[in-house]
Amino acid sequence: MSAPPPVLTKLELTDDMKHAVNAAFEMRRPMVIAYVDENGAPQLSYRGSTQAFSDTQLAIWVRNPQGRILESIEAQPAVALLYGYFEPNDRGFMIFRGRARIDGSEAVRKRVYEQAHEFERNQDPERRGVAVVIDLDSVDGFFGGARLEMRR
Repeated sequence: MSAPPPVLTKLELTDDMKHAVNAAFEMRRPMVIAYVDENGAPQLSYRGSTQAFSDTQLAIWVRNPQGRILESIEAQPAVALLYGYFEPNDRGFMIFRGRARIDGSEAVRKRVYEQAHEFERNQDPERRGVAVVIDLDSVDGFFGGARLEMRR
């Protein structure tokens, strides 16, 4: 009988987790964000610009500054993001939960835009979009041979 997988509990994204998030769009595994709209209804949206921002944060570039997601997170910042792949001999999935906030500082805007996949940057060459940083509260799932039960 094989040993159970290790369980990661400290909320600190590993280098492999960060790489997976940063390469998700390129690997045709775009991440999905869930948020609650102004009517209290859940919404889902693919986000090709999703990226690891720090050991405890993700970020996205929202191209449309008048977009529904921005109004929604200002009113209700709780969000969840989903990453996953299921191959015949391998699988990995991560559910990220946290609080989203708009960061209008030029340094953060520049970094989030420049770290987004080239396809995403080409959709907003004038940089009219908005940087959103997600402060993570938890990460659950199975990734890199470990069960994830990471908490802040």
